[in-house]
Amino acid sequence: MPAFGLISWRVIGMLVLAGCSAALAWQFQDWRYGRQLAEQAGLHAGALNQLTQAAATEQQAEQEKRLALEQQLSVSEQTHYRALSDAERDQGRLRDRLATADVRLSVLLDAHDAASTCAVPAASGAGGMDHGAPRARLDPAHAQRIIAITDAGDRGLIALAACQAYVREFQGSQRK
Repeated sequence: MPAFGLISWRVIGMLVLAGCSAALAWQFQDWRYGRQLAEQAGLHAGALNQLTQAAATEQQAEQEKRLALEQQLSVSEQTHYRALSDAERDQGRLRDRLATADVRLSVLLDAHDAASTCAVPAASGAGGMDHGAPRARLDPAHAQRIIAITDAGDRGLIALAACQAYVREFQGSQRK
């Protein structure tokens, strides 16, 4: 039995030695894979950091574009408001002058028109541009209506110019 006891201890020793070497091999593999996973995680984190920085840079560029467009629109709006208020002031002055009879609106009559042969006096006034051509004065109420129509037309033209400027600025900012 002593040989059997010796063999069994050898077998047990070899099994223990094989188990330890297997455990060491597993531990080595675990360290190697752990290192590879750590490298991959580091590369992944670096790639994510680069993507985050690129997105932040893009967002900053878009914010700068938006701010520049807002500033351009503010300048355009101020210009539009100034033109509109100037037109309103001029129209108001003209309405006031018409109301006080400081100025009268008149129309030039066609000298070749057969209906104009009726006696309509030429508008009298110093320094007339038409040198005595036949003119007819408009009723002040009609003159006020004409001024209101031209005022609305001026407002429309100013608004149209502002819209066109906005579209040009917007298209210019989209091309950049």
